Amino acid sequence: MKALALFSGGLDSILAVKVIQEQGIEVIPLNFVSYFFGGKNEQAEKAAAQLGVTLEYVDFSDDQFEIVKHPKSGYGKGLNPCIDCHALMIEKALSLLEKYEASFVITGEVLGQRPMSQREAAMRHISKIQTHGELLVRPLCAKLLPETYPEKAGWISRDKMFAINGRGRKEQLALAATYGITEYPAPAGGCCLTEREFARRLAVFIEDDFTQEPALFHMIRNARLFRLDYRKYLLVGRDRQENQILIKFHKEHPECHFICGGETPGPSILFYGESFSDEQIKFACRLFSHYCTTKGKGEANMELDGSTFICNEDVTAEEMERFHVK
Repeated sequence: MKALALFSGGLDSILAVKVIQEQGIEVIPLNFVSYFFGGKNEQAEKAAAQLGVTLEYVDFSDDQFEIVKHPKSGYGKGLNPCIDCHALMIEKALSLLEKYEASFVITGEVLGQRPMSQREAAMRHISKIQTHGELLVRPLCAKLLPETYPEKAGWISRDKMFAINGRGRKEQLALAATYGITEYPAPAGGCCLTEREFARRLAVFIEDDFTQEPALFHMIRNARLFRLDYRKYLLVGRDRQENQILIKFHKEHPECHFICGGETPGPSILFYGESFSDEQIKFACRLFSHYCTTKGKGEANMELDGSTFICNEDVTAEEMERFHVK
């Protein structure tokens, strides 16, 4: 018999897999990838290798983004629909049971560990809305939750699972020592939707219904954002690394207006949108002057769409307040 596991590579997901492996079940770990977290995950791959299993990646970017825009269960402190997102990952895993010839799905959830998605009410809600929610097992806190079908059917023993509760790590660390698990990462977030600054920026694009370019999500996490008007934005690099991100995007999208340093070192500025007015282009040049080495107090020499442009003006405090998405 096989089980699929939602697997981040953190201690809880490692322990959940181990608990089920100890009952003679083969476990296949699934690592989820979206626009806002995931990708090639060396940490998870290393943890999977420690358990003698091979990590499988599941890309659910587009489906997850739909719930980011329209969360049924609301957001956390940022733009993070944690309950709906977790439910979606479980539903995706359940839909893959036949593909992997597996019988049920496990997670490393601990009751009460996360204030939004791991409250008892949220866990019960997630199990209830799943197409095959009776096939979802949470080995680390199973004894605190209703009995699942794999337990009732005798596939796994409830007695060999646990009743871990709360945000402490003492019980998990003790269990890891029992299993001889010595390598695991420190607890971490990883989802940029929980970052309030990123969430404010993304919310602007969602409000304008202008989010068709996935590379945008990476850029707004790594550059200043200015909204000039409906669907008209400026992305401004803050250092050499961010400038390179914007330069790379511009090479792939040469139709976008672009400003970079000429004789005066300064930020890369990418125009994202269509039909910028002359006044908006001039504002971007003043913005370059503001952030370049002259700091708006001298002649700024820049390249605008490959042509030299000189600016002697700075942006006003009013313009910064009006357009800057902080």
